[in-house]
Amino acid sequence: MKQLLIYDRPVQLNRVAHRNHRVVANDGDFRFASGLNSVPLACVEFARAVRDYPIVFAGNSADSVVPAALLGLRSGHNLMVDAEGRWAEGAYVPAFLRRYPFVLAENEAQGSDFTVCLDAAFEGLREGGDEGAALFDEDGNDSALLSNALEFLQEYQVHLARTRSLTASLVAHDLLVSKQVNVQTAAGETFSLDGFFVVDEQKLRELKGKALQDLSKSGDLGWIYAHLLSLGNVELLSRALDKQAPPAATH
Repeated sequence: MKQLLIYDRPVQLNRVAHRNHRVVANDGDFRFASGLNSVPLACVEFARAVRDYPIVFAGNSADSVVPAALLGLRSGHNLMVDAEGRWAEGAYVPAFLRRYPFVLAENEAQGSDFTVCLDAAFEGLREGGDEGAALFDEDGNDSALLSNALEFLQEYQVHLARTRSLTASLVAHDLLVSKQVNVQTAAGETFSLDGFFVVDEQKLRELKGKALQDLSKSGDLGWIYAHLLSLGNVELLSRALDKQAPPAATH
């Protein structure tokens, strides 16, 4: 199985091994995501995320990009999570984080096969006792908690498939261009953020005929414009960075 960012120890969910396990809700504690400066997005999330984050296409090459919400301007620094683990008030929380501690992990040996996993390192995981909600009922069937989690995971997987169609379309029309963001803090510090792509507006304007019609009919064009509009939110992140104390010096 592939390691997935916030999942330190993903293990396959097992009706026998996890029969007596329970999950304690994190009550809005997102400290597990405090080291992420970006997080994957499904295209269906663009309409919500466009209000709060720059939406970019992360990857080492244009043909392997994944849409992502920028959460910070420094590597390993999430501006949306405060010291107590609370998410910025009113800001959209991406589905990638809301599904935690559960995940559908791809089985590399079987390609398209997926396995339901949970993070064994999740602080809210308990074995035995009465704290939290059970994963399975007394008969070994899925509890309401697990049923809801599985439904969310399956719906998310469908949206990811549609998202891959969007990125494939952008590649097919050669619309992606690498981008670098240059940041200067209020204190005068300057640094750059790279490793992502954006849609080239000039190439988009030059699209005609069937190519443009296909983007419009598929709904991709709306998501492209949401992405382009979102890029102005880099300024929001820059202001949030200025409000925070500079990182402590290391010795």
